[in-house]
Amino acid sequence: MVFTKLRLFSPVALAACLLITSASLALAQDTTPSTGSRNVTSGQKMKIKGVVTRRDADTFTVRDLNGVDTVVRLDDKTSVKSNGGFLRSGNNYAQTNILRGLNLEVEGRGNGSGQLDAEKIRFNESDLRVARAVESRAAPLEDRASNTESKLSQVEANAQRMSGQIDELAAVSNAARGGAKAAQATADAAISGVNATNERISALDDYEPQTVTAVNFKTGSSILLPDSKTKLDDIAAKAMNAKGYVLEVSGYADTTGSINRNRVLSQQRADAVIRYLVENHKIPLRRIVTPYGYGETNPVADNTTKDGRAQNRRVEIKLLVNKGLTAPTPTMNPGTSGSGN
Repeated sequence: MVFTKLRLFSPVALAACLLITSASLALAQDTTPSTGSRNVTSGQKMKIKGVVTRRDADTFTVRDLNGVDTVVRLDDKTSVKSNGGFLRSGNNYAQTNILRGLNLEVEGRGNGSGQLDAEKIRFNESDLRVARAVESRAAPLEDRASNTESKLSQVEANAQRMSGQIDELAAVSNAARGGAKAAQATADAAISGVNATNERISALDDYEPQTVTAVNFKTGSSILLPDSKTKLDDIAAKAMNAKGYVLEVSGYADTTGSINRNRVLSQQRADAVIRYLVENHKIPLRRIVTPYGYGETNPVADNTTKDGRAQNRRVEIKLLVNKGLTAPTPTMNPGTSGSGN
């Protein structure tokens, strides 16, 4: 009986340990110093294993068990697949699935810049699920923190200037009784501006949908249709003109086929949308929330009808904008000066 309980507990404990370890590696990437970096000799064939600590548009950084970082470059010929099981090959994945916190193996050759040009990339699908969960929470927080830091100095300067204006208005009010009413009005306006500034700071941690659109697919397909590309062109143009935006991409399927096939198909559809936005509109990856395929869950129409199934074969794209950055900058109206000033 004790042995049976231990056998049931071990997979659960192993999965929990993997999640905690991967999450810790992903979130601590900016604070954990490495023991060095590796320059790969041009033409040198190399295979490395490790965890992704940094992800850029065409490159990513892998840190091995010795703490050495290697910059890996991607190109159109790079093969990205999951490890296959017994008598089967792994699944192909888009390069956008290479996320921070993902444990993987890279095989390739060195280039003239000391980087490793990746020929093959392999990983376990369980590690990919962990990396997606970590990235979906870490990326928006990092983006918000960056936006908050860039605006904080301006907000502090406004607050200091408003505070100095309040002190000056109080001195004018005491020195000139005839201008007391005007000075009080100006002080009230300054206090209102400070309160508005505080509200704006609080809103820096909040996002709201500005535009929501959906593109549909044919049965069993993840290929973008012409009208779908037009919709993606429109939302990309709106995103590039927005401040503090992120794009949330969610893939779905109808009930045609098995549950597992629909889950994979919905993820492929989400990846197709991401690839189009990145390759055709240069949307930065840091602006895109990790795409996720929900399979046949969350239908928007009845799956028993042809029209309903067509609506459910979709990818939803939400343009989310930071409320704190889009709110009007607080200003102070000094009002009309009295005759005694």
